Amino acid sequence: MTTASQRRANTAPPAGAAEGLAARLERNARDFPHKPAVIHPDGGREPDGRLRYRTLKYGELQHEVERLAHGLTHAGIGRGTKVVLMAPPGPDLFALVFALFRIGAVPVVVDPGMGPRRMLHCYRAVGAEAFIGPPLAHLVRVLGRRTFEAVRIPVTLGRHRLWGGHTLARLRSAPGPRTTPPAVGGDDLLMIGFTTGSTGPAKGVEYTHRMALSIARRIEDTHGRTRDDVSLVILPFYGMLDLVYGSTTVLAPLAPAKVAHADPGLLVDALERFAVSTMFASPALLRRLADHLTTRPHPLPDLRCVVSGGAPVPASVVAALRDVLDEKARIHVTYGATEVLPITSIESEEILTETADRAALGAGTCVGRPVPGTLLRIAPVTDGPMTALAPAADTVPETNPQAGRVGEILVAGESVSPRYHAAPEADALHKVPEKTPEDRTRAGLDRPGGAGSAPRVWHRTGDLGYLDGSGRLWFCGRAAQRVRTAGPDLYTVLCEGVFNAHPLVRRSALVGVGPAGAQEPAVCVETETHLGADAWRQLVVELRASAADHVPVLGSAPYLRHAGFPVDIRHNAKIGREELGRWAERRLAPPAPPWSRAGVPKLIPLAGWAYLLGGAVTAATVGAPDTPVLRWLWWIDAFLSVGVHAAQIPLALPRARAAGHGRAAGVALTMLYGATWWRAL
Repeated sequence: MTTASQRRANTAPPAGAAEGLAARLERNARDFPHKPAVIHPDGGREPDGRLRYRTLKYGELQHEVERLAHGLTHAGIGRGTKVVLMAPPGPDLFALVFALFRIGAVPVVVDPGMGPRRMLHCYRAVGAEAFIGPPLAHLVRVLGRRTFEAVRIPVTLGRHRLWGGHTLARLRSAPGPRTTPPAVGGDDLLMIGFTTGSTGPAKGVEYTHRMALSIARRIEDTHGRTRDDVSLVILPFYGMLDLVYGSTTVLAPLAPAKVAHADPGLLVDALERFAVSTMFASPALLRRLADHLTTRPHPLPDLRCVVSGGAPVPASVVAALRDVLDEKARIHVTYGATEVLPITSIESEEILTETADRAALGAGTCVGRPVPGTLLRIAPVTDGPMTALAPAADTVPETNPQAGRVGEILVAGESVSPRYHAAPEADALHKVPEKTPEDRTRAGLDRPGGAGSAPRVWHRTGDLGYLDGSGRLWFCGRAAQRVRTAGPDLYTVLCEGVFNAHPLVRRSALVGVGPAGAQEPAVCVETETHLGADAWRQLVVELRASAADHVPVLGSAPYLRHAGFPVDIRHNAKIGREELGRWAERRLAPPAPPWSRAGVPKLIPLAGWAYLLGGAVTAATVGAPDTPVLRWLWWIDAFLSVGVHAAQIPLALPRARAAGHGRAAGVALTMLYGATWWRAL
């Protein structure tokens, strides 16, 4: 049995040392070289049809890290070099990441699911000097020369260099003696990871070695992580932490940007085959897993800890998991951000016996108490920069005089990113210092001249919430997504919990229509199953009754049925309320007349269909026209109306779904109107 002190020893550096993550991996490889480090699907199949997995041991991983570190140094990449890293999840990704950590280089990681335009914006903001990626990524680099003009060291993942530079194989066989790596750790820059940009421009978050090790300790303390664990990994960052702990990481068989569509059968196979003891997953993935295990019960006795985060987790998902998992398994719901992980945590028993009922009454979503070493405070809501804060006590009090008052959530601690990368405007908006050390001393928070006399910096999460009398944090929604009416502001998650409690509602979203300060609320609803017109009308009646009881400020707000909410890229769970707001505004606006600026473009494909059908009828009754020009025009029209419109369907369906149209309606409208319809969504 591993004790708490032994667990802490996994990530605590030696006294007086500022150890880095690469040194931690090297120590683990020295202590247990034959232990599995990374287990990953290799794309093949076993004779029985199951996915085939490969195992990379700690000693093998460290050997690969040292070879790549030497090769990267030989290629000109060194301490402080910013490196775009676009490797897919797998052993090469972990070897490259720790090789870059070893030499003090700084990986720049952008979620590929955010789309080319946002990705290019992120890379342009960083100005990286090296680029590691597959051939397709290098094609984008070559075409986007202005974005990547600072890149001087390209490395291609694969056998061939399409545009010069190096390959991974060439790095592994670099000549010359290996040199001792520089001492890296403490407040040295570890990596730059970008926010998803779901509620604003994506920002580059600076991670230091100290911050990453603090995150590892917070997770250890909160979820009892040990080096004995086998962890199923959805996000590569958590696999990196597993290698710091010295545990075994199993890469989940799914596409990271499409977790909501993962095959739950493959997940169950991996959980059972490798005796997985802990996993982190988004609510969207856990819903699929719970549904699968409900219809196809399967014992998972080794799974002792399930952690969810990335978006509010519905109590129904927690309850469904509680019903299908082993009774000894603990289910934790965490709250955090790209800038700080984790902030709070709560276990399923407390959710199901207490907080879920309050959420259904309009109290918001309880996300638990602050994890050890993390400080919280609630500040008045403001859209502009905050001035320096008054000193705060070092703990959240059990009895808070401001309990229940909704405000912006601020957080401080070692696991908080100290700054954004090359973005002083973002720092000014999101980082708030406490007042002077003298003020902190007078408040009794620091000893004069002590190490703690430097003013503490608080991070503004951009989220709204409040603390209850027990020191628990209740999440109420994003500050940028609150509905700003002529009266009081309406907080999204506070209101949505009332509607989400209805058994027919899969999820709901409160949005505002109109200019800020005069917005009208509207409620978008995604149902569990398709409802007919009568069933939908009855559901609206019941939702209005719930709103009258618990959120009467909504008044006579309209209720709009939506086929499938737009969600974030990383977790497939955060609702894109800005997008839904624009959709609701279009739905509630009076229809544009055909001769309006918005309606005229649609007349063109309609005229094409009319000519196509008229020509077909004429040919069938009278005969084909004698004029060759008319025959050619008919065939061109047929190609455009049928072939070109049909080819646009794969591009149109994602936009159609995000705009509330089902698959059949999306196909039909694309065939009818072509790009004049779907490009305007």
